[in-house]
Order: sequence, then C-alpha cells, then structure tokens
Amino acid sequence: MSAQDILLWVALPYLTIAVFVTGTFWRYRYDKFGWTTRSSQLHERKLIRIASPLFHLGILAVVGGHVMGLLIPESWTNAAGLSEDAYHLMAVGLGAVAGACTLVGVSLLIYRRRTNGPVFNATTKNDKAMYVFLVAAICLGLVTTIIGSGVIGDGYNYRETVSPWFRSIFLLDPKPELMAESLPSFKIHAVAGMLLFIIWPFTRLVHAFSAPVLYLFRPYVVYRERGPHDPGSREPRRGWEKVGS
Repeated sequence: MSAQDILLWVALPYLTIAVFVTGTFWRYRYDKFGWTTRSSQLHERKLIRIASPLFHLGILAVVGGHVMGLLIPESWTNAAGLSEDAYHLMAVGLGAVAGACTLVGVSLLIYRRRTNGPVFNATTKNDKAMYVFLVAAICLGLVTTIIGSGVIGDGYNYRETVSPWFRSIFLLDPKPELMAESLPSFKIHAVAGMLLFIIWPFTRLVHAFSAPVLYLFRPYVVYRERGPHDPGSREPRRGWEKVGS
C-alpha cells in the first residue's frame, strides 16, 4: 500500500468529515444570518422555474442513488431477490436520468447567472468557486455511470470495491486497498466529491440542511378589524360617510 493511497483513501476522507461537521456547526453557530441561498428569484423568474426544479429534483435522486449504492451491501439486495443484473440496469438507468437532469438544471442556473445582469451582480467569488466544484462532481459522476454501465469498455461492479471502502471509513476500519483497486474514473469522482464536501459548509450549499419545520407549528396570524374604540382607529374624513355596518 503506497503513501498516496493512505493519503487519498484514509486521511482525506477523515479530513473531509472533520471539516464538514465542524464547518457546518461553526456556520450555524456564528453565521445564522448568512445561512441562506441569497435567492435571486426577484431578478428573474422565467428561467429559474425550469432550472431550479430540474436541479433540485435531480440532485435528490442522485443522493438517493448514492445512499443505496454505497450504504446497502450487495448481499442485502441479493437476499431481497434483486439480482446483480437487475440492480445494475436500474442503477444505470435511474442514475443516468437523474444525472442528466441535475447537469441540465445546474447548466441553466449558471447560464442564468451569467446572462442576467442583476443576478450576475449578486454572484460572489465564493459562488463561482462552488459552481466549479459542483459541476465537476456532477460531470465526473456521469462519466463513472457510463463507464460502470459498460457503454464504454467492460461493465464494473463498484459495490465490490468502492462501496465496502466507503462503509469502512464510517466503521473506523478503513480499507484503502479496496479503493486502490477501483477504476481511475471512480477514484477521481471520489476525490472530487470529497473536495465538494470540504467547501460545502462555507458556501450557499449549506442551505440544504435547512427546512421550515417550525413553520408547521407556529401559531396562526389573526387579523381583526379595528373597532371604533381601538387606539389606532381614525375618524372618517370630512365629506365621506361610512358605507355598511
């Protein structure tokens, strides 16, 4: 096992987890007012109505695919009666569609930011760097999907190498030799994904951990008509008479 493998498949994953967790906590603790997407919907609505749903629904499907592919062992799906060929076909089909939707969505969002003056002026250097890492991770994910499917070259079962390595990191028993055996495209995609998660807490992507849960439990806003004895009521203007009761 080389020092490079130890650095990439042991040190970097734990560094990523440490920065991601502490960075998210720091951001929530000391930058609550900056915990926002800085929405630009007021500047342009036509294009964002298409781009935003495409990106968000696509990325949710991508995350779901990663959870199933990385966290659920192959033995579990086999025990459930899902053959490797059936799983492979489902993963490639859904993964390709989800990845394409995500890529089209983020491309439209970037095009919108570049061509719309007010939106472009509201784009920071931090946003530009974030888009570079995000698009790189998405494109590399599509490449690994195509290669793993066998469209280019032979098919590759990443659940025998990448998935066990991923689970070993969280079990505190890292097995870098498994990742070292995987295809170069999977290695590059893994590194790009870890770099994305390292910068995640310090960009607008942090809003992914926000949800208006308390909104469901807040009291109703009660509107009451002002009566004649309310301090804020005013006498009717001269020449006007009140209509109705």
